[in-house]
Amino acid sequence: MKKVMPAGRQGFTLIELLVVISIIGVLASLVLVNFNAARERTRDVQRKSDLDQVKKALRMYYNDNNFYPAANLVAWGSSFQSGTMVYMKILPHDPSYQAADQLPEYNYELVVSGAQDFCLWASLENASDGDIVKSEARCSSCGRAMPDYVVCAD
Repeated sequence: MKKVMPAGRQGFTLIELLVVISIIGVLASLVLVNFNAARERTRDVQRKSDLDQVKKALRMYYNDNNFYPAANLVAWGSSFQSGTMVYMKILPHDPSYQAADQLPEYNYELVVSGAQDFCLWASLENASDGDIVKSEARCSSCGRAMPDYVVCAD
């Protein structure tokens, strides 16, 4: 048996359309929030990886020279080399780096006199990342505060 629409009813009511549109809007906002959180986590993983690669380059420099370089020899976005020896082709910028204001950027400093230790750090977007506490415990001589992720000579 076929149902027949009452006369004058040709489609959806305004209320029905508004309900469907609001449900779609809520679902879309949930997807966007999760997408942005995933992008932040991805940038944080990139920061950790970059600092680990720079640490390895600094360690190679130390093996060749028996000290770590002065802070002015570590220029982000340029080559890290000493004479003809290239330790890192390009020292990376922070994934959120903006050339106009040159922020945010990774940081490097010597800690112990005689250039026997260093600290590298970057601010993570996810301040509750468990690696922050571990890095600060491992590199306590750096004295960095949360939400900085720290890498040191170990």
